[in-house]
Amino acid sequence: MNIKKILLRTALVIVGLPIIALVLLFAFFYSVFYFPNWTSATNGTIISSGAKREYLLYVPKNLDPAKPAPLVVTLHTSMSWPSAAMAISHWNRVADENGFIVVYPAGTGWGGASWEMKGSETPSRMPDVIFISQLIDKLEASYNIDKSRIYADGMSNGGGMAFVLSCTLSDRIAGVGLVSAGLDPGWNWCADHRPVPVIAFHGAADPICPYNGGHTRLGGDGFPNIPAFMATWAQRNSCVANPIESTVTADVTRLQYTNCADHADVDFYTIRNEGHQWPGGKRIVAEFLVGRYSHSIDATEQMWTFFREHSLAGNSER
Repeated sequence: MNIKKILLRTALVIVGLPIIALVLLFAFFYSVFYFPNWTSATNGTIISSGAKREYLLYVPKNLDPAKPAPLVVTLHTSMSWPSAAMAISHWNRVADENGFIVVYPAGTGWGGASWEMKGSETPSRMPDVIFISQLIDKLEASYNIDKSRIYADGMSNGGGMAFVLSCTLSDRIAGVGLVSAGLDPGWNWCADHRPVPVIAFHGAADPICPYNGGHTRLGGDGFPNIPAFMATWAQRNSCVANPIESTVTADVTRLQYTNCADHADVDFYTIRNEGHQWPGGKRIVAEFLVGRYSHSIDATEQMWTFFREHSLAGNSER
């Protein structure tokens, strides 16, 4: 086959792809060429459900091994890698400043990995839950982890997986953080063993995981209305029905649901005009594809402030 036919067939394949696939394909090649270390930067493996699973672990050099340390489990976006989540979120810097361990697990899939977080209680989602639970086991055996202060967070598909962990590992996860989360619209499968505190950030102009739910050309179907979803979470946690609304910056508002069962607060930040980005984090994909980026608030710093106020023991560092 000559080179002209190869190029023609390649062009036809690309033109026929859905828009979301084109975005992800662009992001994949962008990361490979501009951040070549992202695709291979893992430093640990375990065997889970018969498969080798990888992760990237960060332990601050100044961490006191005699003092139990919190653990933050950070989950990457769809079609991505642990090192991308590390670069986007800046969790390592916050860990250095506050003395805790961060682990970035890897999902599964060719090229860039993803998490299974949709549908009902199906076996398809359980390998990821089992993997993360076994990873926590391994880290608890290797380091002095404070078992009452284990947290999970993620962006997009990773944020959806953090929600799954709040339902399936509520006995181990003290709180979760969501950024532009691609969420399952239903709650009927979610076991309500324990109210789980949550802090969430979402751009009102997100073109992939739409703020008002429904369908987008970039993301497809099945997204819930985000404010309604957070209100349902507050109801799950038996919070007072009327949240406290406040202005954080000119383009950021906060809804705070208080007086919740077991101090399981629900904090929800809306960033006006922001797209599918990590507020205050690293921009990795062009704004014309995923929407505007805001540095008006640092989602990672705010998450840690929220996390350290919540533990399985019920105490806080307020």
